[in-house]
Amino acid sequence: MTKDTKDWYSSWFDTPFYHILYKNRDDNEAHSFMENLTSYLNIPENSSILDLACGKGRHAVYLNNIGYDVTGIDLSEKSIAFAKQFENDTLHFEVHDMRKAYSKKFNAVFNLFTSFGFFDDAEDDLNTIKSIKANLKDNGVGVIDFLNADFVVNNLVKENTKAIDGIVFHLKRYVENGFIVKDISFEANGKPYNYQELVKALTLKDFKEMFAEANIQLLDVFGDYKLNKYNKHSSERLIMIFM
Repeated sequence: MTKDTKDWYSSWFDTPFYHILYKNRDDNEAHSFMENLTSYLNIPENSSILDLACGKGRHAVYLNNIGYDVTGIDLSEKSIAFAKQFENDTLHFEVHDMRKAYSKKFNAVFNLFTSFGFFDDAEDDLNTIKSIKANLKDNGVGVIDFLNADFVVNNLVKENTKAIDGIVFHLKRYVENGFIVKDISFEANGKPYNYQELVKALTLKDFKEMFAEANIQLLDVFGDYKLNKYNKHSSERLIMIFM
């Protein structure tokens, strides 16, 4: 059966259950990654950064805290409404579709924590890449932090459960029609819920082809948040630096 991938991200990301399931993300690891990344890229303090698909703003807030002028954009109205409580003169959030170029240019554009590959149409992926390019100032740098599909597919945990805040999430994972699929089922307030996450199993080769079509130069590739060298077979992440 072919899965409908068109709306899953807008409905699932806007639920409170999405944020409950992922509430235990490692903020220390995220903060360390931002410090490693900005140091490696040598981004001067007060530079402008676009956090593309920012969610509730955890990366954007931290980047702002360490001295950057940050704009976070996301398709989820509820996530942006939450993030707006953190706004100040150098931190702003706005609802925006990452397939379309934003109205400003930045010293850097970050797309973090596998916030790519959600769309059914390959043209949408390419348009996102082109939008990142359009949002970069001269000599600006782009970053896509994606899962390493080769590693994930070969090490897929097919089924497990997580009990968080009194909710038992049943998770099933498999590959179908070029997507890494996660089925999520649980009960809350006496009602059953079923959601899906679908992320396209894009490889470094796939990204290189899109970069070539978008006239983007790939500068470096890392395999984890400590910026160790990327290895197709053993790295958990695929972190691409480009301009």
